[in-house]
Amino acid sequence: MGNSALDINPPNATYHLTTGGSDWLWAAFSIFGAALLGVVGWTFTRPRGTRLFHQVAIVVLTTGSLAYFSMASDLGATPVTVEFRGTGTRQIWYVRYINWFISFPLLLLELLLATGLSLSDIFTTLFMGIVLVVTGLVASLVPSTYKWGYYVFGVFALIYIWYILLWHGPHTTFAAGGVVRSGYRLASSYLSCLLLLYPIAWACSEGGNVISVTSEMIWYGILDVLAGPVFLLFFLWELRGVDYNAFGLQSGKYTDKSAFVGNTATTGPATTGPVTTTGAAGNV
Repeated sequence: MGNSALDINPPNATYHLTTGGSDWLWAAFSIFGAALLGVVGWTFTRPRGTRLFHQVAIVVLTTGSLAYFSMASDLGATPVTVEFRGTGTRQIWYVRYINWFISFPLLLLELLLATGLSLSDIFTTLFMGIVLVVTGLVASLVPSTYKWGYYVFGVFALIYIWYILLWHGPHTTFAAGGVVRSGYRLASSYLSCLLLLYPIAWACSEGGNVISVTSEMIWYGILDVLAGPVFLLFFLWELRGVDYNAFGLQSGKYTDKSAFVGNTATTGPATTGPVTTTGAAGNV
């Protein structure tokens, strides 16, 4: 499959993806696809109103599957002149950054919704996640040494994210109790360690042209699989026995038919007042 993909979509740069790299990307696509199907099936075993974390995972895994299908097909890249270690152009995979632009803030949201952080803190952290991805994309597309200025901006955004994940988040009040707190500490430490490796991979690939495009794909692919399917399945498994009501994530809308019928039977359709909720439901 990888051979036909490279024949149909030939590389467009001096430093480009090889057949071996395409084969690895197909394998990563299969992992994302299998995890996606598993989470979709798992979601239908959950009662309505308790599927938020699973549905966020579905969005992340769907986006990752599409990105890896594109990269395995040698699509979604543009040639950019290299700064170091040779002359010519290198394939820069903008489709990977589109994937990260969607999935990375959602991974942070998945984690931070389990904490007692305010919505303002969560919003700022998600924004910093977007800054990290966008600066990485812009830096990879800049052929001059100015790319490293964007790289520094991204590193500062990452430091802020580490602060929230490793310090501020664990010191908040967890509505769902100590079990979620301990699970959050493990999950946030795991994700933070992975985030340390992404800037190093960028400096060796898009930034410094030290490693080949195929090596870049293997490095990023392992990180994405660990931060995507592996992390999400672990996180959802840790939440399987937690009382979902403790998170206060109800929408306040009647989605269950029996509840709606019961409400109209007692109050009447013309006299039903506004529904109020407690906890963080109205904010979410």
